[in-house]
Amino acid sequence: MTTPLPASTPPAFPGAARSAARTRIKICGLTREQDVDAAVAAGADAVGFVLYAPSPRAVAPERAAELARRLPPFVTPVLLFVNEEPSKVIAACARVPGAIAQFHGDESPEECRAATGQGARPFLRAARIPLGDGAARFDLVKYAHDYSHAQAILLDAHVEGYGGGGKAFNWSLLPPSVSSHLVLSGGLTPANVTDGILQVRPRCTTLAVDVSSGVEADGPDGKPVRGVKDAEKIHRFIAAVRAADAQLAKNPHEFLSAT
Repeated sequence: MTTPLPASTPPAFPGAARSAARTRIKICGLTREQDVDAAVAAGADAVGFVLYAPSPRAVAPERAAELARRLPPFVTPVLLFVNEEPSKVIAACARVPGAIAQFHGDESPEECRAATGQGARPFLRAARIPLGDGAARFDLVKYAHDYSHAQAILLDAHVEGYGGGGKAFNWSLLPPSVSSHLVLSGGLTPANVTDGILQVRPRCTTLAVDVSSGVEADGPDGKPVRGVKDAEKIHRFIAAVRAADAQLAKNPHEFLSAT
C-alpha cells in the first residue's frame, strides 16, 4: 500500500514553487516620517535608511533610529553602509533593534562578517552589475559563493559612485540559475518591476525587490526629489509586484522556460 505524501512535501518541480512565492518588498532611502508611514500602509516588508553621508538620501544613525521606532512588528529596518568602519556599523545597528545591515561599497566577505559581529546580525551584500552587455561578464554565481554568509545578494547597477543612480542593468543577462536569495534593485519603477520579477525570479532561490528613486516625488523639473517619497507611487509599485506574483502563480512554467 502506498503511503500518501504529507501536505508539506515540496513539489517535484522546485522552480515552480519558487516562482509561486510572494515577492518581498523594500522601500529604501527614507528620510521622513510620512514616507515611513506610507511604506508601511502600502504593505512594504522592509524599509531602508541610508547611512552614507555623501548620499542625498543620507540620515544620521540617530535619525534612522527615530524613524525606525515608527515601524510596527514584522516590518524590517535596513541600514545601508558604504565602506564604513566595522565599529561604526555595529554602533549604528545597536541603535535600531532588529536592523539588517546592507553593504554597498567594496567590503570584503571578512569585513562584512566583522561589521556584523561575525555574522551575528544578518546582512545583505550589494553586487554592482555592469550596464549594457557587461552584465554577462559579471560572475554572479561566484560572487554569491564568496558572500555565502549574506542573507541575500542585492543586485544593483554599477554606475559612478555608489548606488544604482536610478539605472537598470540588463536582467536577461543574469545567469539562468543562482542558488541564492536575491534582491533586485537599480532603476525599478511601477512600470518595469513586473517585468523584472518575471525575468529574475525563476533564476534564484527567492527574490525580493528594492526601490528608491522609482517611488520618489517629482520635482518642478520633472526629476525625482531624492529622499522624498510619493505615497501613490509606492502603492502603484507594490500593486505591480503583486501583479507579477499573480502571473507567476498562474503559469510558472511559462516564465521558467522563457529565461
